Amino acid sequence: MSDDGTIVALDLGGTHVSAGRIDLASAAVEDFVRLPLPRDADRTGLLSRISRAAAEVAGDGFDRVAVAAPGPFDYRNGVCLLADKLVPLFGVDLRHELSDALQAAPSSIVFVNDADAFLLGEWWVGAAVGHRRAVGVTLGTGLGSAFLDEGSVVDTGPLVPPKGSLHLVDYRGRPAEATISGEALIERYGASALDAREIATLARGGDERARRVFSELAAALGDVIAPWLVSFDATCLVVGGSIARAWDLLRAELQETLAALDGLETIAPAARIDEAPLLGAALHAAQRGGPGAPEGFAR
Repeated sequence: MSDDGTIVALDLGGTHVSAGRIDLASAAVEDFVRLPLPRDADRTGLLSRISRAAAEVAGDGFDRVAVAAPGPFDYRNGVCLLADKLVPLFGVDLRHELSDALQAAPSSIVFVNDADAFLLGEWWVGAAVGHRRAVGVTLGTGLGSAFLDEGSVVDTGPLVPPKGSLHLVDYRGRPAEATISGEALIERYGASALDAREIATLARGGDERARRVFSELAAALGDVIAPWLVSFDATCLVVGGSIARAWDLLRAELQETLAALDGLETIAPAARIDEAPLLGAALHAAQRGGPGAPEGFAR
């Protein structure tokens, strides 16, 4: 291990794994790799790709390993509890697997929710810089959310949804994720062979049905999140995840839906859409203390 404040960070997604070597002093992603996680891969295949991504950016030394992962996940113990995606990893001790792959002490490997990591990254060096209270939403295969107060995650109490998560909040009699997610968008468009990126391309080419499903998703997101933006007294909303790449198709409807919220100063797409979860995971590791922790972040 080095002593220069370097973190190997991973972002575990439903269809890919990203990894970066993070220099805490400069908040720089010095190396970056992204590998697909095939839907038909078995446990060995998935673990091989995750370990390979980490090893490719590890270099000659590092201080900690930080992993951003979607829930459900046992973040304290590093055990995957996902049952609807990456199913072969259910019950896998990822701390043990990464410790073996990188020859790293298990105590040097930490885990954090991927939406929390995304917003931490954007608050540190992205679209939420300078905001005391910020809310982040990740729109990918599913729906993720995070609430930050001066850099600390808030996931309990009356100001935020249960566990800080919007995906199970009721929206028209169904969980919000059933309407606000990549899977919901594809289902609403009615062409299961296409992905959200391809539907966005059709929308930009004049396909009115494609444009409508993006507008409807943005309006639903605004309806679901508005009361929580008010209760949390947020001044910033940042939208990330793969669907945020279609910000041109979401912006107008989302801004219109939230126009009445006087205290909301910023509604923006992620400034570091690929890097934010990695940077946020690294910051989470730094917040736990250790070499290279930015001043004011260790706790």
